[in-house]
Amino acid sequence: MSAESVLEGLDPEQRAVAEAVKGPVCVLAGAGTGKTRAITHRIAYATLTGVVTPQRVLAVTFTTRAAGELRSRLRQLGAPGVQARTFHAAALRQLTYFWPRVVGGEPPKIVDSKIGLVADAARACRLSLGRTELRDVAGEIEWAKVTQNRPEDYPAAVVKAGRRPPAEVVDVARVYAMYEQLRRERNLLDFEGMLELTAAVLTEHREVAGQVREQYRYFVVDEFQDVNPLQKMLLDTWLGDRDDLCVVGDPNQTIYSFTGASPSHLLDFTREHPGAKVVKLVRDYRSTPQVVRLANGVIGQAQGVRHRLELVAQRDQGPEPLFNEYDDEVAEADDAARRARKLIEEGVPAREIAILFRINAQSETYESALAAAGVPYVLRGAERFFERPEVREAVVRLRGAARAGGDAETDGMGLIQTVRHVLSGAGFADRPPEGAGAARARWESLAALAQLAEDMAADNPKAGLSDFVAELEERAAAQHAPPLEGVTLASLHAAKGLEWDAVFLVGLAEGTLPIIYAKTPEQIEEERRLLYVGVTRARVHLNLSWALSRSPGGAQMRRPSRFLDGLTGKTTTHTPAPVDRSKRRPAKGPQPCRVCGRPLTAAVERKLGRCEDCPSELNEELLLALKDWRAQVSAEQKVPAYVVFTDATLQAIAEHGPESLEELARIPGVGKVKLDRYGDAVLTLCGH
Repeated sequence: MSAESVLEGLDPEQRAVAEAVKGPVCVLAGAGTGKTRAITHRIAYATLTGVVTPQRVLAVTFTTRAAGELRSRLRQLGAPGVQARTFHAAALRQLTYFWPRVVGGEPPKIVDSKIGLVADAARACRLSLGRTELRDVAGEIEWAKVTQNRPEDYPAAVVKAGRRPPAEVVDVARVYAMYEQLRRERNLLDFEGMLELTAAVLTEHREVAGQVREQYRYFVVDEFQDVNPLQKMLLDTWLGDRDDLCVVGDPNQTIYSFTGASPSHLLDFTREHPGAKVVKLVRDYRSTPQVVRLANGVIGQAQGVRHRLELVAQRDQGPEPLFNEYDDEVAEADDAARRARKLIEEGVPAREIAILFRINAQSETYESALAAAGVPYVLRGAERFFERPEVREAVVRLRGAARAGGDAETDGMGLIQTVRHVLSGAGFADRPPEGAGAARARWESLAALAQLAEDMAADNPKAGLSDFVAELEERAAAQHAPPLEGVTLASLHAAKGLEWDAVFLVGLAEGTLPIIYAKTPEQIEEERRLLYVGVTRARVHLNLSWALSRSPGGAQMRRPSRFLDGLTGKTTTHTPAPVDRSKRRPAKGPQPCRVCGRPLTAAVERKLGRCEDCPSELNEELLLALKDWRAQVSAEQKVPAYVVFTDATLQAIAEHGPESLEELARIPGVGKVKLDRYGDAVLTLCGH
């Protein structure tokens, strides 16, 4: 391609980005405004005009899929030699290359997941943590490491940041310290350590820094609002005293502050680089004017915003967003399933429909509703597509068939028939199995591979099986899964960067969005941005809904999210047509908080039936009486007070006020032995 041809078809702002071939450059890019198009054309234009050679460019993003997409687009634009990697992949490549020279000896093994090591550390600290608690503690250790807080600094850092640790602060600090000790003893390196060590090697070894900076002279960083302090430190180390840097981001989509990400690096870019060129992309090519209007309304009420971006719709008119209120969450889910099925019947592919929620615990109700309505669905954030057993088996079969000349063996059948023939050996059939279990999930995976073959054949009629296998291997390396034919269920956080023709935003009630533990103005504003991200995922159809109670027949105490104030227009309040709930799968997963619905993972919260900081109806007088009684019993029996009942169990009793032995038995911590031994006395104290 010629340099001028690369600029063709760009809008004025995109072209301004592409022509700004010298840094520093800051691109503020709204949702759906073509930021990837702008930065890839900028890189291609710079290489084609001789400003930089492709091998001297490092484009950094946050996911392997996004990096793969950048490389693919750059190849099409005539810049195939550009390095497009995640921060971690780039750091690992450099560390692996320089390790023999600057460190020597056996290089450390990379820890793919912290959970196993955290579990070992917890056991060494004599702490009993469940699977969910281990995951949360692992996340807390990641936050501490990316914000450069050591175990001894962690307690003070938590207070300063206003965080809610998943366990006692001192316990998390102990596990963190033991985690680091075990990691060093076992010669392991986690992702945060990888970034830190790479930066240290460059800082301490001038010849290494010189070699890296000679290799990479031209930097582009996508999603710059999500950069954390550790990534920023590594980027600064790569740059040295140069400023050939282009950053791209959207302050309105800053939703990962809890992981240590900070939008300040994007917002303060011009302070750090006073001569920087700033370009705003605001032409929205994704969504209809109706969706864009609502998105602007949501973010327009944000407080303390710098560099506000107001989107300008470029698409034709579409339907108005729908706002629906329901008696309970079950009715809300049933109607979402009914509406999704209607869209599918009207021609919207199931894979172009998404149901998005604030917390993963909300997923179960929608899984049940969709299954009952006969609507296929896929869970985003579940097992990676290319790691599924059936997909691994299918790829092995396809690779073997390609090596054996599979195209010829199948008598000249086209790519589509060839792939289907091979997949049939893995159990694929033209029609899906009945029901929604594991067999259906397996079929959906194989069907996605068959559909990918159809897409490739449509794009390139000459493509053969070896081409298809090469495509699969490239996608697997980039974790670029083909779209599965089902309605997507995902959290708002997991939906960022994606888009669908139709989006259902559900559970938009106070206590869920904003989540009840968002207390500070900064936390509330991040919750508002979550809703904005959800709205901007929709191309055409957008449904927003909330329920007045959690369960059928429950007290209707909830109210719509404050973020919808003044934006809802006409709200439809109704009870949908009856659904046969006998088809619903039984509920599973963590116990939800009875106040806010958040999944309860800590043992004390499960006993209380609510988050520790959710409002309660505690009978203080009863709690004091229970504690006095417990002290007397423990003295008489010569056992510690907690052996009778723990504080959490007494608090749960004081909150619930049981009126019978049956009600008392339902409180966690009151087993059969304690019920027989203390039940009558406790009920007497409760006034029964």
